[in-house]
Amino acid sequence: MKRILVIEDDAFMARAIALILGKHGYSLTIAQNGKEAIKHMEESEFELIITDLMLPFANGLELLSRYKRSQPRKGTPVMILSAITNEKTVLDGFDLGADDYLKKPFAPSELVSRVNRLLEKKENAHL
Repeated sequence: MKRILVIEDDAFMARAIALILGKHGYSLTIAQNGKEAIKHMEESEFELIITDLMLPFANGLELLSRYKRSQPRKGTPVMILSAITNEKTVLDGFDLGADDYLKKPFAPSELVSRVNRLLEKKENAHL
């Protein structure tokens, strides 16, 4: 079962993501803030990380930067899922190593498609 870390401070959104991806057989760990996210990233292995940008204790860009610096060879993809849509923020995310950026609100089928694509790309890279 593929493990996904979802970093989302909105409880309703976190439950929605868990429901959508859980139906497709993914195992999800939810972190509600930057502090919880860092703890999970240090203690567990994930096949994918999905993070919001506006979070308590550490924002999504800070988490992305920290994770990519500390785990450069793991190849774990990171998807940003955010309502922030200004071009500079999107580009900053990609510059820091994000593999995808999905804007809220999103279609559940698009989320699943992007998650599947990122996980397939990771698997193919390790063959």
